[in-house]
Amino acid sequence: MADASPLVLFDGDCNLCSGAVQFVIRRDPRARFRFASLQSEVGRGVLARAGAAGLPDSIVLVCGDRVLVRSSAALAIARGLRFPWPLLTVFWLVPRPLRDLIYDWIARNRHRWFGRPAQCWVPTPELRDRFVDGGERAD
Repeated sequence: MADASPLVLFDGDCNLCSGAVQFVIRRDPRARFRFASLQSEVGRGVLARAGAAGLPDSIVLVCGDRVLVRSSAALAIARGLRFPWPLLTVFWLVPRPLRDLIYDWIARNRHRWFGRPAQCWVPTPELRDRFVDGGERAD
């Protein structure tokens, strides 16, 4: 990435995922994280450069050369939020296959449980610069 800001790639067609982005924004007072949807040109480009085939059914965190997915991405994001959310990093002690099993179960059911947005959430002008759009490179 051009700067040190971690980039969160999320499913833009998911109420849970959009809600998670808003959750992170409210708990990230230093505005460390930037965001792009997995379906966007930027999201697809970042994934392609990372060697990821297709769109993952997961949140993705790209920080420098590191690409984290699923529960690892969620825990790394929690670590970057204000207290008490970094306490969730205790779950790094749980073996990744078990963490990801639970993550995948939620991911498989997220549209059924939380639905799909009737319209896209549009960030306020104050937040707009935290979202990477098609005109900005994120590598």
